[in-house]
Amino acid sequence: MTDSNTYNYKVVRQFAIMTIVWGVVGMAVGVFIAAQLAWPALNFDLPWLSFGRLRPLHTNAVIFAFGGSALFATSYYVVQRTCHARLCSDKLAAFTFWGWQTVIVSAAITLPLGITSSKEYAELEWPIDILIAVVWVSYAWVFFGTILKRKIKHIYVANWFYGSFIITVAVLHIVNSMALPVSLTKSYSAYAGVQDAMIQWWYGHNAVGFFLTAGFLGMMYYFVPKQANRPVYSYRLSIIHFWALVFTYIWAGPHHLHYTALPDWAQSLGMTMSIVLLAPSWGGMINGMMTLSGAWHKLRSDPILRIMIVSLSFYGMSTFEGPMMAIKTVNALSHYTDWTIGHVHSGALGWVALISLGCLYYMIPRLYGREIYSVKLIEVHFWVSTIGIVLYIASMWVSGIMQGLMWRAANDDGTLTYSFVETVQAMHPFYIIRFLGGAMFLLGTLVMVYNIWKTIAGSKPVIAPIPLPAAAH
Repeated sequence: MTDSNTYNYKVVRQFAIMTIVWGVVGMAVGVFIAAQLAWPALNFDLPWLSFGRLRPLHTNAVIFAFGGSALFATSYYVVQRTCHARLCSDKLAAFTFWGWQTVIVSAAITLPLGITSSKEYAELEWPIDILIAVVWVSYAWVFFGTILKRKIKHIYVANWFYGSFIITVAVLHIVNSMALPVSLTKSYSAYAGVQDAMIQWWYGHNAVGFFLTAGFLGMMYYFVPKQANRPVYSYRLSIIHFWALVFTYIWAGPHHLHYTALPDWAQSLGMTMSIVLLAPSWGGMINGMMTLSGAWHKLRSDPILRIMIVSLSFYGMSTFEGPMMAIKTVNALSHYTDWTIGHVHSGALGWVALISLGCLYYMIPRLYGREIYSVKLIEVHFWVSTIGIVLYIASMWVSGIMQGLMWRAANDDGTLTYSFVETVQAMHPFYIIRFLGGAMFLLGTLVMVYNIWKTIAGSKPVIAPIPLPAAAH
């Protein structure tokens, strides 16, 4: 019996293709609003094209549409392969696909119209929030139901990370989205003042910690050993990594609220746990990197593996930078500046996007029984996108640190040295570089779209099954 008969690959294929589609859409919106910051006339004086409305559309599209679809696709693929069991319910799996696409389309309609709860990464209004919760509970049912019917006793570590991401995101979303509806398109948070801020950043930072980290570490633990054809460097370290990460991350949210009305003890706790978080984060990064022990030469000839390993290096860099920026004295300079934007995108483009695209390069030929159309185009994608990331984050680091220093510069008599307008003028060249970096990353993704299109449309199916290394089993 073939894999396609044994496993439900239809829903995996659907999510994999929509990952690429939403990736292009979300990145294109990001490039457009980056251009707006450099050339404000691109707002065209239209409310629904204003930065304030398109920015949440961009974040929701790249996090939940692109990242979410990648997580659905890879988790459904990995849980079936590692459990040697078909998804427990094909119909419920299909519902998660169509339900998630409905959520995304609803976001794409409501956010440009200004229908928003105004909570970061949780801007969608209450009817859409309810649909998200229903889809997510269905997702949990399919994922954990498949683990319960597994053919082998062992639960591979990738599934631990996927499972923790699914459970935690459900709790975060439901608690943070508690609201009092006053109409179909408007509601008010159930919390007020500093409690609302605290719950929002408990949610917001753990959307980073679990949606954008734990789930993608699940990808890393399956696909890096597979692509390298090597066993994971240390299985014991992967378990320590898991428990240390899920315990520590949940406490780190208050570092977003330094120098606010949040009590000092809560700010200090968030800072302390953020610094502690460096250890499990780097433990996971090192575990992924060291999986290549004895096989480093493969990086010269395997661009897919190179994409994955470079994504891990960006993960290591951004998880060093995050704890550093959580230190109050550093945060006094970085808070509210473009340095934060550089940090976010070193993780979002360098880690989340690259590991997702690397995994898609691995999966799609196997899902469709085709050989990849062009390895050379993967090389092109890698270099164009990597240079784009470096331009983006370096320009935002320089812009942000300059911005912070200009804001705090004072004359001998205590007056500010620079006006706000002067800081904006000084940042303009870096905004143009950021736009070019984002455009290069988008161009790399479009190269991938062409490569995948030609792969799927290829008239020559692979006669012999593509060898699937047993490294992760």
